[in-house]
Amino acid sequence: MIYTQLQLFFIFLINGLLIGLLFDFFRILRKTIKTADFVTYIEDALFWILTGLIILYSIFTYNNGEIRLFMFLAIILGIFIYLISISKIILSISVGTINIIKKIFIMIFNILKIPIQFFMKLIKKLFLNPISFIIINIRKYFTKYFKIFSNTIKKVKISNKFVKNTKK
Repeated sequence: MIYTQLQLFFIFLINGLLIGLLFDFFRILRKTIKTADFVTYIEDALFWILTGLIILYSIFTYNNGEIRLFMFLAIILGIFIYLISISKIILSISVGTINIIKKIFIMIFNILKIPIQFFMKLIKKLFLNPISFIIINIRKYFTKYFKIFSNTIKKVKISNKFVKNTKK
């Protein structure tokens, strides 16, 4: 009887360690990726859902759904042991590694951005500039002839008025 309860205590102590690790996972995400408050709320909810699922799974699997006070004390103790022992190490190594990987990806992106910008400028010079040149000239042509046409219409209207006035 005491042996099984001691076994349960260690199982829930391990659950506490896992919950501490899960907590650090979300802390690592927050330290490496800037997110909006809404995303942070979703992450918090996801943490509590996963924590609840871990605890419920363990309670039903290892203790047939019976809840004992020592199980929660073991979980709290496991979290506490994790946070004071290896949390700082895991946090610093993970954040450092992710930041290095981010810097490498940013460097690769900046290197790849140069030829892409070159080809975009080349495409603009070869295709877009001639097309815009043609459009500008067509617009100038139509504007010029529209002015001539509208002036002609005005002259015709004025001449019609003059003709009407002379007939009276």
